[in-house]
Amino acid sequence: MDRLREFLETVRRQGLARGNLRGLLHVLIGRRLSAAGGEVLSTGLSWREAAALLKRVRWDREAVRELDLEPAKLPPRDRQKYWYAAIAAADLGAAADFGDRLIGPLGKLGYVVGPAPKSSTDSPQPRGRSSRH
Repeated sequence: MDRLREFLETVRRQGLARGNLRGLLHVLIGRRLSAAGGEVLSTGLSWREAAALLKRVRWDREAVRELDLEPAKLPPRDRQKYWYAAIAAADLGAAADFGDRLIGPLGKLGYVVGPAPKSSTDSPQPRGRSSRH
């Protein structure tokens, strides 16, 4: 987790997430993230893990405005709940393009971002009982 903290600090210093919080969340939660040398930093975090990480690095709470959220309407006293609520509202299922925008800039900083997971519409539908009677 320390390497992910370093990753977020680098992203913040370089200003890469400014204007693309949704993409950063997609990378943290939905993608494999490695250092250029091959060291795996993450294979995708849970929402809870991502929220805890953002809390730990004290990510700017005002960034949620990019998600069309009002910071005052999110849980004010518990930053982990705050970030969890923001992640839940971010519509990450449709954020693959936002995550893709970070691949090049992160690559220049020595990070390798894996491809977006396949959409659930691309996967076969589960087999089960038909809705017809």
